[in-house]
Amino acid sequence: MWFPRLASDRVLRLRPLDGPFALTLKQNNANRLYCLNHAAEQQGLHRDMPFADARAFCPDLQSAQADPMADQAFLLVLRRWATRYCPWVGLEQKDGLVLDITGSAHLFGGEEAMLAHMRQRLMRAGLAARIGAADTRGAAWALARFGEGVAPPGNPLPALAQLPVAALRLEDKTGIALQRLGLRTIGDLAKAARAPLTRRFGPGLLLRLDQALGDQPEEVSPLADPPHYGVRLTLPEPIGLFEDVMAGTARLLDQLCAKLLAQDVGARTLRLDLRRVDRDSQQVELRLARPLRDPHRILPLFERGVGQVDAGFGIDQLRLEAVRVDPLPARQLNHVSVTAKSQVEDLISRIGTRIGLENIQRFLPADSHIPERSFVVSPAAWSEPGSGWSSPRPRPLCLFPPEPIAGYGPRPPRHFRWRRMSLTTARAIGPERIAPEWWLEDDNWRSGLRDYWHIETRQGRRLWLYHTPQSPGWFVQGEFA
Repeated sequence: MWFPRLASDRVLRLRPLDGPFALTLKQNNANRLYCLNHAAEQQGLHRDMPFADARAFCPDLQSAQADPMADQAFLLVLRRWATRYCPWVGLEQKDGLVLDITGSAHLFGGEEAMLAHMRQRLMRAGLAARIGAADTRGAAWALARFGEGVAPPGNPLPALAQLPVAALRLEDKTGIALQRLGLRTIGDLAKAARAPLTRRFGPGLLLRLDQALGDQPEEVSPLADPPHYGVRLTLPEPIGLFEDVMAGTARLLDQLCAKLLAQDVGARTLRLDLRRVDRDSQQVELRLARPLRDPHRILPLFERGVGQVDAGFGIDQLRLEAVRVDPLPARQLNHVSVTAKSQVEDLISRIGTRIGLENIQRFLPADSHIPERSFVVSPAAWSEPGSGWSSPRPRPLCLFPPEPIAGYGPRPPRHFRWRRMSLTTARAIGPERIAPEWWLEDDNWRSGLRDYWHIETRQGRRLWLYHTPQSPGWFVQGEFA
């Protein structure tokens, strides 16, 4: 099953329009056509054509940016849809599917009727598709891309004889070389002597021919379904007590964490569905600060949500699902550091269930010697603690916008007032000259250099002052703890 216009059909299903349409993709510093609809192809446009040339040939061409990742996700959706015809469905390159319909064609009235049903369903969905069926994977691939229909069982050569040699999944240079020798179709290639072809093109050419004709086996490997991280517990009698619900959740957690361990992943978001006897349901969602698969650490985090559940006349079914998982490979652990880190992560998860994980933030060091740019604020649940600030001089714990004070000269003032306090300098350490980052625009640093001083006052205040030599002035920007 081949979708020649998969990308453009996906976009046009969401936003239908009339006239020529193409998706563009930047390749080798040039914007080229990636996929076109039928109207654009009738205008003489083709794939890999420069977009500027296409607009010159077709001024009415409408375009949009291609999204190969979304196309691949859509192909996975089609793969799942194709399992209605047979259980063995795999991907064929980036725009096709391969199905093993052995034993299932009779359910639709035969192979011809099955292919007609497929075309009808795809046409109704707005997708252009070409379908071929044969005893071998190679013959079905050739029919789907260079012809359509069903090859005779046991002998696909009559159906393939008139197809070009490119239908054997050969490289472009091999196909061109065969055409120069006069071997333009699969029938011509099948009649040619095998020994000279093997000496010139290697064994790969005849292997593709034998696979298409059924002389060499080629299996169809179905794409495995992604693992499903969900478990269910159906109760013979309804429950409603908090302790009973937590006991059932504990049983589900043991099963779910075993699945997570087998796949080397950890849960980041868990959802507990509690179905009541009146067919209503209650949900408890738990978002974790770090991927976890330890049931003893996860279970206490459900207590607050389960305690707010309205059991009604009783709960007869519990379902636990890991909605989001992240990789969590096995690693060597240190019992001292891991215990402390686990407690912090559990604390973040507990607080996050009340105020939201996004509202719990931490300061991380940034690669800049400018005080205002030396840190970034990031959510604690999606970041790791930094290794510390690398600075030749200590930085104040409290940093605020510069506040001017009275002072003259390059040396710190002996007496000054700050925040309605009269202060006297007892000790001054410095200066530390910091130059602005000229490649960044910052109005606060347009005055030029700054000479920072660490000031200890007789009143006990330890301040961070700086002096601007270009436009003389003194400012307080921080206070040491």
